[in-house]
Amino acid sequence: MAAPAEVTIKDLSGQWVMNKTLSDDLDAVLALQGVGWWTRKAISLATVTLHVKQYVDEAGVTHCDIEQTATGGIKGTTETRQYDWTPREHEDYLFGKVAGKSRWANLDILHDDFCKEGWLEGDEEKGGPAGEVHVEGFVDNEEKGWTAEQVWGFSIVDEQRYYTRRVVVTKGSEALKVRLVFNWQGKK
Repeated sequence: MAAPAEVTIKDLSGQWVMNKTLSDDLDAVLALQGVGWWTRKAISLATVTLHVKQYVDEAGVTHCDIEQTATGGIKGTTETRQYDWTPREHEDYLFGKVAGKSRWANLDILHDDFCKEGWLEGDEEKGGPAGEVHVEGFVDNEEKGWTAEQVWGFSIVDEQRYYTRRVVVTKGSEALKVRLVFNWQGKK
């Protein structure tokens, strides 16, 4: 289901299911990140749900905690983000040891043209403290030699408004780009 107008980047809290029909295939990106064939195959067959809790702490910093589950209640990875652009280390079974950082963003600070394409930019999309309409994340995996830039926001896909992520994964001279589209499931 497309995202209702009242759900914005300001508060993504709720459940989101990856729409495999509208999203790009992840297999090549996951392979570049060192994810094994069996795991990639399982991911391709599973329905991935994001359980999102977004909130602002006492210091005014936005947090976004995301628990992923796959078909059958299988636990996926956990994303715990603070929008203050401070690198934080994290380790999980899928991506290994990474250092990631996140922040509120507008298109003018993004580096890759792919990450700047296809977004809704109107006033109704503003959610950050200075009117930003996106969240940017950057992850570095030194051990496996890849980085990932990820931008979140809302876009029109098949004439409907969806929560979307654009991701660029780079390893050496190779850069792979994917768009992920999510269906809104409500604040369950």
